[in-house]
Amino acid sequence: MSELRPETRAVHLPQPPIEGSRPIAVPIYQTSGFVFDDPAVMADAMGRPDGPFVYGRFTNPTVRSLETAIADLEGGAAAFATGSGMGAINAVLLGLLQPGDHLIAQKPLYGGTATVINELAGRFGIAVDYVSEDDPAALRDAVRPETKLVYLETIANPIAQVADLPGMCAAAREAGLVSVVDNTFASPMLCRPIEHGADIVLHSTTKYLSGHTDVLGGIAVFAGDELYRKAWHFAIELGVTADPFAAWLTLRGLQTLALRMERHCSNARLIATRLSEHPAVAAVHWPGLPSHPSYELAGKLLTDFGGVFSFDLAGGRAAGERFMASIRLALLAPSLGGVETLVLHPATTSHRALSAEELAGQGIGEGTVRIAVGIEHPEDLWADIEQALT
Repeated sequence: MSELRPETRAVHLPQPPIEGSRPIAVPIYQTSGFVFDDPAVMADAMGRPDGPFVYGRFTNPTVRSLETAIADLEGGAAAFATGSGMGAINAVLLGLLQPGDHLIAQKPLYGGTATVINELAGRFGIAVDYVSEDDPAALRDAVRPETKLVYLETIANPIAQVADLPGMCAAAREAGLVSVVDNTFASPMLCRPIEHGADIVLHSTTKYLSGHTDVLGGIAVFAGDELYRKAWHFAIELGVTADPFAAWLTLRGLQTLALRMERHCSNARLIATRLSEHPAVAAVHWPGLPSHPSYELAGKLLTDFGGVFSFDLAGGRAAGERFMASIRLALLAPSLGGVETLVLHPATTSHRALSAEELAGQGIGEGTVRIAVGIEHPEDLWADIEQALT
């Protein structure tokens, strides 16, 4: 290129080849597109998710590394990464449902998911029925000829009910339905829903998979290739694809996922146990406690009981407000899954779009506090929580 003018050479930068070695860390491919020498190869790449890289909205080498890694952890055939957890949820629901279809969802749901489902019902005429997360018979009774999809959460937000994935997914498969499971709260370290019959597994990679409160992302993992390709085609037109830097941050966090989950769960065990014994607390909703209705099922389905749960303060909303104002080490903030401990008030934050009746139906009260336990020293965490309760 030495014969070209400097203005041209400054645009067409040389790219050194890497031969005889490879980088230890996955590089960030911060490019919006890729160059082809053969027009036929480019045309073919535009239409499929597993061909040569062509355009950043379809995928990217860094993004594909993330997709491959999480699909492998979940035991799936393929995955597509998105710019947020809600991006993954919307891509799957909008990509697989049509006006007039029927959706069955479990009763306790993340507030954002519940809002999307209500929008689908109101805007596109998609009928919705809600059933308990551990009642396959109720699921079978709710099936209609137009039913297409069942939506579940491994561990529900924020009361931590555990779904009967083997029973519910089997009932869905008997009826020819697609089963979708949000596995964000468990991560593949605690549960892999595809092993229990799920067709699609969703994650907000913002949470445990990235683990450092510095990235937004989501992913949809598919047990089979056919469903993956159908959803992928819609997802790229919807434009929810992950960017390479976010994918790289998530890959960086993914390497310590197993270690972090061990600490999240062990810290949660100590905090939940002590809360259950405190006079200011009316109830603790952690599935690792024998008092939790999902305790036996969680023991069979999960390798541990998770780091996010809720508890009800005996003093109701006023006590909740005092508690939130009094914490010092734990942080009053949304989200979860980072190394730091976060608390919030679900009725006014994550589930703010739900009516009083809907909140009550999910077991969320005025004094309910959700805690996402971090990896700090557990005694420091408890000292902070105890002084706030006092």
